[in-house]
Amino acid sequence: MTDTILDVLTESLQVTLLVLFMMTLVDIINVWTRGKLALLLHTSSGWKQYVVTSVIGAVPGCIGAFAGVSLYMHGMVSFGALAGGMLAASGDEAFVMLAMFPKTAILIFVILAAIGIFSGRLIDFVIKKFNIKTCVNCQVPQYHERHEGYKHYLKEHVWNHIIKKHLWKIFLWTSGALLLLSLGFAHYDLHKIASEYSLLILIASAFIGLIPESGPHLIFVTMFAQGLIPFSVLLTSTMVQDGHGLLPMLSYSLRDSIYIKFFNLALGLIIGLTIYFLGF
Repeated sequence: MTDTILDVLTESLQVTLLVLFMMTLVDIINVWTRGKLALLLHTSSGWKQYVVTSVIGAVPGCIGAFAGVSLYMHGMVSFGALAGGMLAASGDEAFVMLAMFPKTAILIFVILAAIGIFSGRLIDFVIKKFNIKTCVNCQVPQYHERHEGYKHYLKEHVWNHIIKKHLWKIFLWTSGALLLLSLGFAHYDLHKIASEYSLLILIASAFIGLIPESGPHLIFVTMFAQGLIPFSVLLTSTMVQDGHGLLPMLSYSLRDSIYIKFFNLALGLIIGLTIYFLGF
């Protein structure tokens, strides 16, 4: 038991340190390109807005999701564009997927971006068709330049945001998922159980994805890495969940947040089950 716990903690620490590196790298890129990115998004319209929100949504971490919410709140993108961006987003779990199975993770990001683009357009069509009211309090787009020093960046971005808010949760969830699977392997034939109940696991992954928080999805990431679940289950979970990218939206409009989760759950189940029954 002691060896199992030690192995779990070692692997969790390795994953967490790699996540720290990638999160910091992505955050630095985001800070460096903030002005140009804002200008690009400000001029988005038509298909362009779906492409932009979905592509940045697919970027590992919550940066893309947060950016999408901000753009939506300022009236810069449509509801469908935001929903598509949330479909493409996979939160901090994306970094863990890159650490555990990088090639498959990149493939998932590309698929999610493509799904987000076309789904965003489809969702806007449905919204207009059924006259569903969204973005009631959207404001005029605004952008303010901010010049931040090196010390400010380390304190606010790396320490207060990445380490204090994200990293410890990733470590705990990764450790918990790995420990749970290790204990499961020791007492049960998880390969057989996952094979027999994979359809129920897929449906469960979709509903667990409704939780607006990073962490729960890691159990499915870990199970996929261990070869316990098919690709369709991982994709379904990743489509529905968006880390905690939706949390700012909850404070802005609970109704719109529910709409987003409804569309993402429906599309996640439809696409996930289709891929599942195709044998993937």
